[in-house]
Amino acid sequence: MTTTPEGVSLGMPQLPAPDYPDDVRARLERDAAEVVARYPDSRSALLPLLHLVQSEEGHVTRTGMRFCAEVLGLTTAEVTAVATFYTMYRRGPSGDYQVGVCTNTLCAVMGGDAIFEALQDHLGVGNGGTTDDGKVTLEHIECNAACDFAPVVMVNWEFFDNQTVDSAKRLVDDLRTGAQVEPTRGAPLCTFKETARILAGFPDERPGAVEATGGAGPASLVGLRLARGEAASARVVHPRDGGPHDAPQDRVHEPSPTEHLSSHDAPQETSASDPAHPAGPTAEEGE
Repeated sequence: MTTTPEGVSLGMPQLPAPDYPDDVRARLERDAAEVVARYPDSRSALLPLLHLVQSEEGHVTRTGMRFCAEVLGLTTAEVTAVATFYTMYRRGPSGDYQVGVCTNTLCAVMGGDAIFEALQDHLGVGNGGTTDDGKVTLEHIECNAACDFAPVVMVNWEFFDNQTVDSAKRLVDDLRTGAQVEPTRGAPLCTFKETARILAGFPDERPGAVEATGGAGPASLVGLRLARGEAASARVVHPRDGGPHDAPQDRVHEPSPTEHLSSHDAPQETSASDPAHPAGPTAEEGE
């Protein structure tokens, strides 16, 4: 149904989505043909094609869904059902940088809820809102499979680990001013439109971007190393109450060159590093 700008339904069917300009459609058709050719069944190309049209306008428009339907011989209802199911497809205009704060259980306990609340106040937007300059869209997201680096913030699906309220504020401020920002792990940042094109399956042609893509961090690999019989690296985590510790206090773990730390990493004792927003119990269970 069509609606007025005030949101009042006029009781009339929505008009068909407009088409892309001829030059844009011709370019998208060439790219789409390359994507569809990868699959024995053209229908399987729907997910990357949705990323492709998202890379054009920064979100999946009705025009983009119509394009996907026509290319794949599907109905717009079938395309809409998929586009509205997956949260990586945006349904409205969004910023150059999608800043997602994990608020799932472990990240929330370690400070993710406090980070998300603080960023809403700092940016003046709610969940899914975009700053007036069009730079940052803020949202809370579910688990990013990086619990050993909690709390985690993602920017265009690149990791920023071990965050605090202060480090997250610095991060979004730098994104808005255009300062250079490096993820903790993975390739250098690019805009959301550029990210969408990469997710559609096209190569990242930025010099050094592919080589910079990283794997799991050291904390993620501890279990694997122990299973192989390798000795775990020594690392002291001081108790929050400042009490005695079995290990000598001068033994600390110095990150190796492979343990890349972002300029926006918080201190490693994450929840205790932000006294204004402590997280988790301060005593052992049962005390």
